Amino acid sequence: MPYYVARRVAQSLGVLVLMSLIVFAGVYAVGNPIDILVNPQSDQAEIARATAALGLDRPLLEQYLAFLEHAVRGDLGRSFAFNVPAIGLILERMPATIELATAAMLIALALGIPLGLWAGVAPRSAAGRAIMAGSVLGFSLPTFWVGLMLIMVFSVWLGWLPTSGRGPTTDLLGVPVSFLTVEGLRHLVLPAANLALFNLSLITRLTRSGTREAMQQDYVRFARAKGLSESRVVGAHVLRNVLVPVVTIAGVEFGSVIAFAVVTETIFAWPGMGKLLIDSINALDRPVIVGYLCIVVTLFVAINLAVDLLASWLDPRVRLGRAR
Repeated sequence: MPYYVARRVAQSLGVLVLMSLIVFAGVYAVGNPIDILVNPQSDQAEIARATAALGLDRPLLEQYLAFLEHAVRGDLGRSFAFNVPAIGLILERMPATIELATAAMLIALALGIPLGLWAGVAPRSAAGRAIMAGSVLGFSLPTFWVGLMLIMVFSVWLGWLPTSGRGPTTDLLGVPVSFLTVEGLRHLVLPAANLALFNLSLITRLTRSGTREAMQQDYVRFARAKGLSESRVVGAHVLRNVLVPVVTIAGVEFGSVIAFAVVTETIFAWPGMGKLLIDSINALDRPVIVGYLCIVVTLFVAINLAVDLLASWLDPRVRLGRAR
């Protein structure tokens, strides 16, 4: 186990360094933030001073090495637009994004697993066919359109839920969260449902496929031969084996939800990291953009490692010591 974890950490560090190089070169090759941050009527001397103050007059490789050196110490640079540490801006918005992503994944798991089991146990029933048809819609409908429809139906027509914002927050262990209040939950429902739709469909189809495969296995026949009820067979034997791929995919998708919540946060004006990224792109705030991507990739790496360890616990056939 220690060797496996050490090897995975070393691989993860290599991925982070490679990603930072690619992202840094790509972001710094597009546009010039001086054109946005400095008055267009400024003279060349003032523009040169601003360029030097932001360190943009140095070669790209030198800028990257300086960024990497500071990043190791936890310093991702200062925001060009706000003149504050970029990591501070990102971490300030992170709780909102984590809360939204967690709520979305909980919705997807809480509905997707039982729906997938139902469709897998009774694939030819009307309910099973309806569940699979609904999962196709979940894959096909664009997120921005679904978000707009949710706002139109539940906010404009029915007036049940607010259209945007996060609502009031309450500190939980020093972290501001909104799900502890009724008004906060009302603000959370629509964006979380919108963000959960794709993963709900994915988990439903994955669970249904795993259930259909597990129902044909010998251990299920043996369990039935022992006289176990169908609910016991499905709950104790089929579900445990279905959970292995579901947990793996859900863990990876949780990282994706965090990274790609940009559209949902923009539609619902949710004050998370995705909204900050869009604002930073509009202002060409390079330190914030690069810092955001570095933090998101770090979350991906940490989540993937946790998923691997959890999958090994769920499936006794997995042996970490055999990994090469």
